[in-house]
Amino acid sequence: MEPAFKPEDYGVPAQYRHWPGDTAEDHIGPFFYYMEGPHPRTAFRTRPEHANTHATIHGGILVAFADYTVCLGASGGEQESSATITLNTEFIAPARVGELLLGEGEVLRRGHSLVFVRARLQVEDRIILTASSVIKRLRQRE
Repeated sequence: MEPAFKPEDYGVPAQYRHWPGDTAEDHIGPFFYYMEGPHPRTAFRTRPEHANTHATIHGGILVAFADYTVCLGASGGEQESSATITLNTEFIAPARVGELLLGEGEVLRRGHSLVFVRARLQVEDRIILTASSVIKRLRQRE
């Protein structure tokens, strides 16, 4: 079955892939990822509909992309469900329409039910946003 979203259709490098099943992320993005060991690497090509009145990418869009990045860290790139408990963000610089926004997540600690993750979003060498998060791992009840 062909993936619904292909990275090359959005000017995203080919090593990234689409995470299926989250319609909100697909509607905003689509967002793409790959795993570098336990750490997620994410990508998102910004478009005009992501801009605010200042012609920069809306903060809510950036926060949604940061949440995507930290949740991938919590799940380890697997189809494990999770829920964000906290997501603290710091806006550093604006992103602009057409830019390729890249995310890097770092898993600081993975416990049985909680995962602590830090993330950075950037465009080239320009840091756009930093975040820290606590994620709850949701396991299937037996």
